[in-house]
Amino acid sequence: MPRDYQYPFELRHLVYFRELARQLHFRKAAETLAVAQPALSRALAQLEAALGADLLNRTRRGAELTPAGRLLLNRIEPLLRGLAALPSDLKALADGEVGHVRVAFTGLAMATVLPPIIREFHRRHPGIRLELNESPTSAQLTALQSGDLACGFFHPDAPTPGLRTHVLLQEKNGVLLPADHPLARRRELRLIDLATTQFVLFPRTHNPGFYDRVLAAFAASGVTPRIAEEVWPRANGVGLVRAGVGATFMCPSEAKHLPAEVLFRPLTGPAPESRLVVGWRTNPAPDPALAAFIAVAAPS
Repeated sequence: MPRDYQYPFELRHLVYFRELARQLHFRKAAETLAVAQPALSRALAQLEAALGADLLNRTRRGAELTPAGRLLLNRIEPLLRGLAALPSDLKALADGEVGHVRVAFTGLAMATVLPPIIREFHRRHPGIRLELNESPTSAQLTALQSGDLACGFFHPDAPTPGLRTHVLLQEKNGVLLPADHPLARRRELRLIDLATTQFVLFPRTHNPGFYDRVLAAFAASGVTPRIAEEVWPRANGVGLVRAGVGATFMCPSEAKHLPAEVLFRPLTGPAPESRLVVGWRTNPAPDPALAAFIAVAAPS
């Protein structure tokens, strides 16, 4: 065995010493430990010899700790408490009561379905920590396949081999406009009405499927899109609409709480559709913490 893992004492020596340090009385400590007093004395002598230091001094009333004994007690107390708690900690981990789950999401997920899922999950499983990161669909799929991500909220373009998904949202998009846009008074719009309006989109590499559905909707309307900016994350696109740079696409579910500088209008006729799913790897099977999160995010 490597020298780093060789110790000149056993765990029982530390347990015996801790009880002696608590009781400061050999007979009482031996009774608590259910060992003979001579055996306890021998164990202390062995530990002192192994460490090269006196740990206890005998007195008329019992014993007292030396400075070395106090130092040792401070060092081993958290170690022994941790070892004592290990069985219950392992059971809690196996039961899905504690753990850590890495979750990625898109802006649409955080603006719609994810907040109530997080709230309910924390209510049911306060001991499990969620690590949340905003990430585009393309990056999520790569991280899910490699195992760097436990669960993702993303927009699928095609079947996702090795992943199981659950549909959370599927909606036809409307359009988000600056509040002072010339067409702001209309209750509904068509893409052809917006032929001269500039649009704020996102890099196609982040979500090719939705990007292509946007272009297809423009083509079906006989309109060539005027793209002012391509930005990410989602909040930046909304911010540019607020700044009057252009319009962008948005789901009705996402448009429930908007700042005063913008407004949402449904689209009639051709319009891109957003599809949001939660997805996770099927192999290996989800650990208990992830399974607990999936039970909330994608109830069967």
